[in-house]
Amino acid sequence: MQKDIRESLKNYKEKNVELSANHSSKFEDLLQQEMHQHKPKKKNYEWLFIAASVVLLVSLAIKFYPSNTIEEDPKITPKEISLGSISPEFQTIETYYTNSINLEISQLELTDENKEMVDGYLLKIAELTKEYKSLTKELNTKGVNDATIDALIRNLQLRLQLLQRLKKQLQQLKNLNTNQNETQII
Repeated sequence: MQKDIRESLKNYKEKNVELSANHSSKFEDLLQQEMHQHKPKKKNYEWLFIAASVVLLVSLAIKFYPSNTIEEDPKITPKEISLGSISPEFQTIETYYTNSINLEISQLELTDENKEMVDGYLLKIAELTKEYKSLTKELNTKGVNDATIDALIRNLQLRLQLLQRLKKQLQQLKNLNTNQNETQII
């Protein structure tokens, strides 16, 4: 049953409660004790300072530890010569061919049907790349000459032509497979 709370409050008489004389001082003492118990503790970061000191000492030791390596003066060390470093025109030619070769390789569509053919071409291109590196070494040992420069350019041209031929053959193979599939469907 519900009881109306207003009626209960009408009959309520306040009790006379007397507080002790030192009630406020006891209350303040309790508050002080509570504050001391809940005071945030200072974290001990001493281990962090030790670790930072160790890291600093190790890094300084590595930096200033004498090493037996002799630093070479870049003025004395001969710069390696490549086709692109001979002149800006050769740099343009080398950049054009290497970018074109990389583009052709990235556009190859490798499937199970053409894997063997692609592998054969890539083997030939790898051989030509190896030959290109040996020609570059020859350029550095014997010096700049027309025969080596021509051989380097022909090598780049041949690699690009091989990739273009491979791309053409892959397209023909794809067309042939498409025509065979169309014939089988009809």
